Amino acid sequence: MPGGQPAGARLGSQGPDQGYAFRLVRQFDDRLHLGDVEHADAVAVCVAVAMKRAAAYGRAPVVHDLTIAFTVFGFLDPQADAELVAYRERVFAGVHSSHHYAERRDVVDAVPESMLTRSIKAVELRYESDWRSNLNLSTD
Repeated sequence: MPGGQPAGARLGSQGPDQGYAFRLVRQFDDRLHLGDVEHADAVAVCVAVAMKRAAAYGRAPVVHDLTIAFTVFGFLDPQADAELVAYRERVFAGVHSSHHYAERRDVVDAVPESMLTRSIKAVELRYESDWRSNLNLSTD
C-alpha cells in the first residue's frame, strides 16, 4: 500500500502469513472444551489473539500462539471455572461474523500485550492459579 499499512485504533499490527493460524487450529479441534460457545466464535477470537502475539514478534503464527490463546480462555480445560465459562458464553456470542468485528476486538483486547510475551508455561501457571490474571476484564 502506498504510504505503508494503515495505523490507528483497532487496526492491529500486520504480521506475515496470518492465514496459517487457521490451518493450525485443526490441531486443537479434538482438545477444545467449548461448552455453549460456537466453534467458529472460539476460533475467530483465539486466532486473532494468536495473530496479535505473532505480530508482536514480527513473525507468522505458530502453534504456541494458539496454545496460549486457547489456554487464556480456558478452552483446553475440561473443567474451566464456571465464571470463565459464563464470561465466554456472554462475550464470544456471534463474534465470528464480520458484523461483530468490534465485539471480537473487545474480547481480543481483553488479552493484555504484556501477557502475550509470556511463555506457555507461565500462561498455564497463571491460568491455573487465577485465570483472571491473564485477562483485563475491565474491557468486557
